[in-house]
Amino acid sequence: MIKKILITFSLLYLAAIWLAYPLQYLPVYIPIYVPGYMSVLSAITFLMYAWDKRQAKRSSYTKVNRTPERTLQLLALFGGWPGALLAQQLLRHKSQKRRFIIVLWLCVLVNVAAMGGLYFFV
Repeated sequence: MIKKILITFSLLYLAAIWLAYPLQYLPVYIPIYVPGYMSVLSAITFLMYAWDKRQAKRSSYTKVNRTPERTLQLLALFGGWPGALLAQQLLRHKSQKRRFIIVLWLCVLVNVAAMGGLYFFV
């Protein structure tokens, strides 16, 4: 149930950002490249999670380089959080570490608050 909600939330957020421009819900001072930036960064974040998941599986029998958690968290903070939530739910990667989940949700809150602040207060 929660898995479906998080996947839906991520996809709806991206869809809302894309639809806000043609429907003129966002002010003109928010650049037009914001939806593309968030979509591309979300895709990159998803791919980084998938790569790290693959490396994690391989690390059980050979030494491999893993993606640092800080890198995954920074990608989420800079706008790739929809891809991070999708990857976390679909790939079941980094979904058990409480500290990582808390930081990820702080990144989500910062991003949503920033977008809301741009919309309502500027």
